[in-house]
Amino acid sequence: MSYTIRVNGTEHTVDAEGDTPLLWVLRDVLDMTGTKYGCGIGQCGACMVHANGAAVRSCQLRLDAVGYMSITTIEGVGDTEIGRKVQEKWLSLDVPQCGYCQGGQIMAATALLAHTARPGDAEIDAAMAGNICRCGCYTRIRTAIKHLGESQQS
Repeated sequence: MSYTIRVNGTEHTVDAEGDTPLLWVLRDVLDMTGTKYGCGIGQCGACMVHANGAAVRSCQLRLDAVGYMSITTIEGVGDTEIGRKVQEKWLSLDVPQCGYCQGGQIMAATALLAHTARPGDAEIDAAMAGNICRCGCYTRIRTAIKHLGESQQS
């Protein structure tokens, strides 16, 4: 079946079954490989994207459920001011080690900062809890988010 979805501000018509996870549409049909496959059961966060600004796991979002949602991937998040700042902070603080999970980490952090300009530790923990980093970069991730929040204080 054919579906039209909006990804990173561009409409794409894709031919796939409705129960296909968005992750595979992004990676295999649209060749947007920045969104990673980690576990396939929505537990690790490597496949995180934004759907209408909310952080969601693309391995759990079926193509037929996307409808008119605006999807943003790691390839497009830098087009937003907050996304660009998060990416810049990640680089300036050398947050990633292997980098595999960092697309999902950046997407979760961007969604958090878009809704909570100056998150506290509990808010950071809650927003980032579903993102696993096998390299253990959690301290650097938290530091980057805190720096971004502090820079938004008036």
